[in-house]
Amino acid sequence: MKEDLKQNLIQKGKTSPIACNVLAALFAFAEVWALPWMLPVSGEKERLGYTNSIFSFLLFGAFFWLIQRALSTGFSGKKSRWLVPGLLGTLFSGCMVFGARLDQRGSVPFQSGSMWISILILAVVGSLLIRYFWDRLFEWTEGRAGRAFQERNSGTMEETMDPGRRPKSFLLTAGVIFLCYLPVFLAVYPGFFVYDAQEEYLQVVTRNFSTHHPLLHVLLLGGIIQLVYKLTDSYNLGIACYTLIQMGVLSFIFAGCVEALRARGLKKAGRILLTLYFGICPVLVMFSLCSAKDGLFTGMLLIMVLLLQELCEAPEQFFGNKRKGALLWAAALLMMLLRHNGFYAFFVFAVFCCWYLKKIWRKLLPYFLSMVLSYLIVNGALTGILHADASENQEILTVTISQLARVYGDEKDKLPKEEAEVLYRYLPREALEAYRPKVTDGVKIHFNNEAYEKDRAGYLKLWLKWGLRHPFTYLNAWFMTSYGFWYPDTVIDVYRGNSVFTYTYEDSSYFGYEVEAPGVRESKIPWLDECYRRMSLTIAQQKIPAVSMAFSPGFLFWVTAFFLGFLFYQRRPGQAVPFLLPLLVWLTVILGPTYLVRYVVFLWAVAPVLVFTVFHGPGRTGDPE
Repeated sequence: MKEDLKQNLIQKGKTSPIACNVLAALFAFAEVWALPWMLPVSGEKERLGYTNSIFSFLLFGAFFWLIQRALSTGFSGKKSRWLVPGLLGTLFSGCMVFGARLDQRGSVPFQSGSMWISILILAVVGSLLIRYFWDRLFEWTEGRAGRAFQERNSGTMEETMDPGRRPKSFLLTAGVIFLCYLPVFLAVYPGFFVYDAQEEYLQVVTRNFSTHHPLLHVLLLGGIIQLVYKLTDSYNLGIACYTLIQMGVLSFIFAGCVEALRARGLKKAGRILLTLYFGICPVLVMFSLCSAKDGLFTGMLLIMVLLLQELCEAPEQFFGNKRKGALLWAAALLMMLLRHNGFYAFFVFAVFCCWYLKKIWRKLLPYFLSMVLSYLIVNGALTGILHADASENQEILTVTISQLARVYGDEKDKLPKEEAEVLYRYLPREALEAYRPKVTDGVKIHFNNEAYEKDRAGYLKLWLKWGLRHPFTYLNAWFMTSYGFWYPDTVIDVYRGNSVFTYTYEDSSYFGYEVEAPGVRESKIPWLDECYRRMSLTIAQQKIPAVSMAFSPGFLFWVTAFFLGFLFYQRRPGQAVPFLLPLLVWLTVILGPTYLVRYVVFLWAVAPVLVFTVFHGPGRTGDPE
């Protein structure tokens, strides 16, 4: 009976064959016409190379086939079922068009009518195809999820997600991941000591601390290096010890992830592949061996996602396990202490999670509040004990600084003298002249915090006044520092021309790679060291079709958005909620000074868990009808 009703709904959603073909042809033509707006085509000659080409005809045929299949299959259910695919399709289309313009010309032509028409066409077709693929994905996963649910209820699955119940398997997995890291460690010995590493170390040496970097990481990094240096008189040994400790910690965390997914039904072949992924994926390897806080932050965030999945699935059972409750509490505290933006993301997530799990909010609220208060107490205590300088405001004002600098660069000869004088109180002329659209560091480092503390209202007033006068300039300034996070096709070259300790950035600044002073690179496997140098500082991987996307922050974001949107579309919000925390962290980084892989490396760690959840997720909470 239910199947008959389902088939009737599908039949009602179908389009007649003739109308289907006509609509598919019209949609396909419109899509091919609009497509150049999301491709690196900037001039008439380049566009002619696309329009007057058999390639465009082949694209027309491919789109016609896809759209015809989607229309002939039909779409059942309420009109509201178009909301999620419509939002995702529109967002994707807009980001691709904006990203292509920013990458080619450094700005989005907001007043171009043909651009908006193209976005509309791309959004309509994109939404249609997204829903079609989601419906097919639902049919594919329905049986798999049902079998996994039956296995769990019949007791054939693991009884727990605690790796402590399978110590041999857990230790073996961690050992394999660590052994995968070792050759790279030897190749880049003593490790990647980069991204403000020298500055953090010197804070410990000079006892002159600042809250610019998380104090917990400053003490951990600088303390280990200085301790080993005192014992061995070798900076390299100190850096190597820190790197090995971090490698070990992340190996255990990634192994815990593999064991957690084993408990949920991940088969042996999948566990082997996931273990190799954690051990070999170049992006994860780079930051597992890097002194930057982003590796440990990623590990804490991954632990939180895995445990939040258990919390959302079975709250009472989760709170009955004190060990898991303590582990989530500790991971949340460390995540917030390792990156300032982790606090803002977690605070918003905690509010949303309490609303979603409203039946247990009286238990959940004090639990989350204790995490937040502990962070504030520990962070405040470290600041006070170390007498750390907490006067910097430019990190939270990064976007506004880039916007003011862009308006100044475009309009400096037309600006009223009194407005320019106000700006100079906060940002000196020399800093404004050094403004670069893709990175704000060169300007914000000269921000006058003393002037800002004396007259915050003056800064805000100027920012609002210029924003009302130049709204599109403000948008372009913000987009230029963030589009690498949401435009898959960009090459990360934000530091082009910058000279560091051992080299000058050229066509790529994908990863820092070097060893900052006082460390020195002593490679034991030069050919492997050269491989990582090329991946970090050249466009080597961007030259390989398809493989290049595995290194793209923008691509990883859209993979995450596609599968997360699918969970909401399939009415599995309980499985989607834990992944909102990484999404909130992502929202904080697009407000940062530039786009670098280090800020979103967690996407590479969380993506396998999300994909597994889609295909083998516990329980079913609805269906697309």
